[in-house]
Amino acid sequence: EIPKDPAQRRLRELAALSQQMQRVHPNVLAKILKQRTVYQNEEIVVINKPYGLPVHGGPGIKNCIADVLPILAKMLENMKAEPLHLCHRLDKETTGVMVLARSKEAAENIRLLFKTRQVEKIYWAIVLGDPDPAEGIVDIPILEKEVQSHQSHYKMTLAPNYRMCPEDGKVVRVRKNRNAESAVTRYRRLAGASACSLLELQPITGVKHQIRVHLAYGLGCPILGDHKYSHWSKLAPQKLPELTLRRLKLEQSKARHVPLHLHAHRLCLPLGQPIDLVCKPPLFFQKTLRKLELDIAKD
Repeated sequence: EIPKDPAQRRLRELAALSQQMQRVHPNVLAKILKQRTVYQNEEIVVINKPYGLPVHGGPGIKNCIADVLPILAKMLENMKAEPLHLCHRLDKETTGVMVLARSKEAAENIRLLFKTRQVEKIYWAIVLGDPDPAEGIVDIPILEKEVQSHQSHYKMTLAPNYRMCPEDGKVVRVRKNRNAESAVTRYRRLAGASACSLLELQPITGVKHQIRVHLAYGLGCPILGDHKYSHWSKLAPQKLPELTLRRLKLEQSKARHVPLHLHAHRLCLPLGQPIDLVCKPPLFFQKTLRKLELDIAKD
């Protein structure tokens, strides 16, 4: 049945769109990416990555960005064009600025810029709650752990260097976990309303799921639609505040359809001349901002 409520209809459409992208012919997918090209020169092609499209293949994935790079190159240049190369990755649910290189050398050069932290990355996220303080740095190492629950699964989590001793309240240094990677994220609140906030984020390091983990477990402000990192021990839909549900015109039982609101908004690439690349958030993100009255101009 088609939901009567427009909000639920849109959520359903997003989920359907993600599945649809798995069913289309690779040529159709390449065409979608061509339409989403925001910048190109002789070295790079920049796309605004759509929601729900994986960058790499894997079990159960038929279509991904990596697979259609040869077709996209030909569509952008000519039939003799070399395939494009990936320079970095975004999660399947993350939207926004994604850089592809026209040659192997350019790709290696850009990967090195990412690795040596010379690329400035700015993300936008709608989160539950209000970070305190409103601006700051989360500097907590991250590691992958198995979660023991009725459905065992793996999650990234925090591996802090210090903890409080319950007996005397003293702060003690923890023995460093060999597998933990150092992770640093700058954040700044741009607007707040409806029990939510719009944050601007700058990941200084590039650990898997870093922003999601730092916001959920470091600041206690999980990203709207992040069902994986809103609970630790279970796989369950995110619990939304009453006010947020009202503004989104949703019932809690339908919250599981809410998409992840994380967008790679801006990227600054120091290639000779610094190239400043900006992508507008997707329509569903903009609509959520309006519904939650998260007005950047006002704040």
